[in-house]
Amino acid sequence: MKLIRFGAAGTEKPGIIDQNGDYRDVSAFGQDFDEAFLGGTGLEDLRSWLEQHLDSCPVVPAETRLGPPVAEVSKIVCVGLNYAQHAKESGMDVPTAPVLFFKATTAICGPNDDIIIPKNSDKTDWEVELAIVIGKRASYVEEADAMNHVAGYVLHNDVSERAFQLEQSGQWVKGKSCDTFAPIGPFIGTTDEIPDPHNLRLWLKVNGETMQDSTTADLVFNIPYLVHYISQYMTLLPGDIISTGTPFGVGLGLDPQRYLKPGDVVELGIDGLGSSRQTARAWSPA
Repeated sequence: MKLIRFGAAGTEKPGIIDQNGDYRDVSAFGQDFDEAFLGGTGLEDLRSWLEQHLDSCPVVPAETRLGPPVAEVSKIVCVGLNYAQHAKESGMDVPTAPVLFFKATTAICGPNDDIIIPKNSDKTDWEVELAIVIGKRASYVEEADAMNHVAGYVLHNDVSERAFQLEQSGQWVKGKSCDTFAPIGPFIGTTDEIPDPHNLRLWLKVNGETMQDSTTADLVFNIPYLVHYISQYMTLLPGDIISTGTPFGVGLGLDPQRYLKPGDVVELGIDGLGSSRQTARAWSPA
C-alpha cells in the first residue's frame, strides 16, 4: 500500500493512493497512521477493510496538500556518511561503524511544504535520502530478523545548515533540526511495494539542475544492519524514522560550494516512492 496523510498542517487525515493513482480518504477506517496503527495489526486490518470499502472512500482532489505520511513520530535517527563518495566530498573518512545523529521531530513537514531558511543561515543544503519507517518495536534486534521490524519506506530531504552543523561547537543536531528541515513523503510505501530497497535510484534537482543521481546499491551499511545496529543503543518504536544517508552531490561538496537561496526550487525522488518539491523561503518573524 501507499499511505498518505492529507489536509491542512496539524489536521491531516489518513488516506491511500489507489491503483489508479487517485488519493482516497480512509478516515472511515478509524485510525491515523501512528504508533498504534503501525505497531499493531493496522496495516493488515486496513488491507482487509479496503477490500470491502475502497469504492466508498472519497476521492481527494489531486491539488490537496499532502502532510507527513506518518503521525506522532517519536524520533528521527539519521545515518551520516553512509555513501562512500559523499564521505569523500565532505572531506571525511568512510566510517567503520554507522555515524548516528538525531533530527528533532519538529523539523518534520509535508513533502511539498516550503523549506524555511533559518535566521542567520547562509549555508542551507539539500540531501535526498531513503528513510525507513519502523513497524514493530525493536530492541536488541538480530540482523537476520531486522526486516520484520520495517513497515515501509519514505522519501526524505535531510535539509542541513552546514555552518550550524560543522562550524559551531557541539553536535550535528543543531544543523539538522530547524523547522521544515525534514520534508517526508509523498507516501509511505509498505515493504511489499519495495521488494529490494538496496537497488533504488535516488535523485535531486535544484532549479531543474541535477545535483544528486545515485543508487541505494552504494550504501555503506545496508538496511538490516542499520536496524540491528541502532537497536543496540535505543528502542525503536513503530513510526520511528531511520534516514539512511545521502549520496554525493550536496552543496557542501561543490567547488565552489553552493547553498539554497530564497526562491530556489528543490525536487527529489526515489524509484517506487514518488517525488517531492520544496521552495526555499527566507525566515521571517511570525
